[in-house]
Amino acid sequence: MPRPTAAEFALFYNTYVSKTQQHDVVEELLLSVAGMAAFLDALPAEKADYAYAPGKWTIKQVLQHCIDTERIMAYRALCVARAESQSLPGFDENGYAATAQVGHRSLKQLTDQLLHERASSVLLFQSFADTDLLRLGTANGQPISANALGFIIVGHVLHHQQVLTERYL
Repeated sequence: MPRPTAAEFALFYNTYVSKTQQHDVVEELLLSVAGMAAFLDALPAEKADYAYAPGKWTIKQVLQHCIDTERIMAYRALCVARAESQSLPGFDENGYAATAQVGHRSLKQLTDQLLHERASSVLLFQSFADTDLLRLGTANGQPISANALGFIIVGHVLHHQQVLTERYL
């Protein structure tokens, strides 16, 4: 399955889709695992609660955000692939971050969970037929394909890896 076309996702998501390569969605997901694992393994535990400025998320909060977003996007992909006719709701990432309790969790717990989420996403997208991937649904009032959601999943984490590298590490 090729990269999604612009008609398969809202312009906002191009930030994430543009960070991916030219592979099909399952290959993108599979190839992302090793890079994610290496990046997460290199995060310094002593900076887990570090935020680069007042009001910005800590490293642990960024990882929790990535976990939450991966789950939401995977759920959206499942709904779209199964021809859900209802519009899927948006979500307030800042609201989620404000209520997600990460203080009691270790950096290792969060990195392990994020890697497990990615493994689950790989299995989900491997289960889809091409017709499932090309199906369009609606999320947050915008058209989106299951295929695009897979690329968004990969690109979203790549985006946050870049932010962590530039502003936190």
